[in-house]
Amino acid sequence: MLDISVNVDEEGFKDLLLEKVEERLKQVDFDLVFWDRKELIRRTCLSWNTIQEYFFHDPRFPKFKVGSKWIFPATETREFLLTWLREQNKY
Repeated sequence: MLDISVNVDEEGFKDLLLEKVEERLKQVDFDLVFWDRKELIRRTCLSWNTIQEYFFHDPRFPKFKVGSKWIFPATETREFLLTWLREQNKY
């Protein structure tokens, strides 16, 4: 008979698991090429009316209308939103 014993460092395992989950979440985030209106609302935690009032009409805000649907390129939109947010602290 063969006896096998395995010891696992629980803290190390938890750390490794959290690291892998964070990596996967980042990958999922980058898998999106563009956002739609609902995704923009979700990502900003702002209502559609607030988005339209504060930055939708800013000429720097990247947006494209495809048929009747607004599409926002994910990377450029994220960069714009971070810039816009930093600008809000200046006033």
